[in-house]
Amino acid sequence: MWHTYYTPVQLDEALQLLAAHAAEARVVAGGTDLLIEIEKGLRRPTVVIDITRLPDLDRIELRDGVCHLGPLVTHNQVVASTLLVERAYPLARACWEVGAPQIRNRGTVAGNLITASPANDTITPLWALGAAVTLKSVRGERTLPLDQFFLGVRRTAMQPGELLIDISFPALKPHQRGAFIKFGLRQTQAISVVNAAAVLGFEGDRVTEARITLGSVAPTIVRASEAEAFLIGKVLTDDVIAAAGELAVRAAKPIDDVRASAAYRRELVRVLTSRAVRSLRDRSERVDWPAQPTLLWGATDGRAPRLNLPAQAHSVAADQPIETTVNGQPYAVRGANDKTLLHLLREDVGLTGTKEGCAEGECGACTVFLDGIAVMACLVPAPRAHGAHIVTVEGLARGDELHPVQSSFISEDGVQCGFCTPGFIMSAAKLLEEFPQPTRAQIEQSLSGNVCRCTGYFNIVKAIEAAAKRTAENAAKAE
Repeated sequence: MWHTYYTPVQLDEALQLLAAHAAEARVVAGGTDLLIEIEKGLRRPTVVIDITRLPDLDRIELRDGVCHLGPLVTHNQVVASTLLVERAYPLARACWEVGAPQIRNRGTVAGNLITASPANDTITPLWALGAAVTLKSVRGERTLPLDQFFLGVRRTAMQPGELLIDISFPALKPHQRGAFIKFGLRQTQAISVVNAAAVLGFEGDRVTEARITLGSVAPTIVRASEAEAFLIGKVLTDDVIAAAGELAVRAAKPIDDVRASAAYRRELVRVLTSRAVRSLRDRSERVDWPAQPTLLWGATDGRAPRLNLPAQAHSVAADQPIETTVNGQPYAVRGANDKTLLHLLREDVGLTGTKEGCAEGECGACTVFLDGIAVMACLVPAPRAHGAHIVTVEGLARGDELHPVQSSFISEDGVQCGFCTPGFIMSAAKLLEEFPQPTRAQIEQSLSGNVCRCTGYFNIVKAIEAAAKRTAENAAKAE
């Protein structure tokens, strides 16, 4: 892990730290990619700079027809933004397709761009929307369009000492519509085999402008320029759409890998492009968009609370304490400055209900609440808990009275081997805080980040439905 974990509280402080440590440092916001890379030995930073306490970097704004996203905007904040759902639907859709609720509560759009994998979902719609990024360092600022920002697989034009401070793109105008479609090998937590975004402008039924972008088919996201040019001036008949799909294939230069062959990816390009364009013709691109998406941030607004704390430096050598509150009890933890929150809770606080299943955000067994928001503890650096409030499965009960979800898991036989149970209970408890009477779809969405290897899902869902019913009955009696 790292040697020193800095938590600046002003942007200038962060830029000075980046300038001082240059190539030795990595910035962490969500950390959902960085923590995995560090665990696997792909990154070995000696310094980590946590920017999550910097003010005003989680903004979502519309200024003069241009949308602006700060570097702390998470995927779920995009999903919850009425502005972005209305004026940047392809991006909102892509964010909804990323990972699971706990991942979307930590992972940021900026982090998705900086990781620079051609399979990352948000890059494709942002490219289609004509996005640019603004980079800042002690040397000044510069703004780059995405085709200049991305240089190859996991390679960007960022220089040592630079911080991405803004993502900007024109909001969709009334005559424009946009779509994003992803194909993965499972319904959730899937890496794109291929994804596609389309933004079209219309005058009546005729296409006046077109941008089609493709992901996971080349070293960077690519535009299907021939398909775009072909669509201009056309009415979108079935034959025109089919021809555009065929032309889009020419832009793809896919490879064979563990997820698909190059030939399969080329066929997917044709199919996904055709489907995206057809959905825009038929105005059906939003038909399955959830009216009330499950976010698992309960009564919060999905943002980290602003704390009146000085800048922090948690180093392994000096062993500064991590002062945090867990289940309402204060702790000053030493010896955890280079750990994850998961290991701090289990090894240093002694709360072993939070389980380690995969240690890379795939199974959800380590789900906890960080300042009221459901997250994967294995993907949160332990020093991020400084000044924060954590709730684990041990903290759900009130004295001898179990949480309604805990009681229902017992009565409805929602437990088999029990290893995954704490994560499921935490996700379900946060769901009922958000939607006391959830739909079946909302229950399934809330559990999309939790894996039961015993395949006990039927009784787990039944238990959550029973908990919701019992909660409603108790509320009615109280009235």
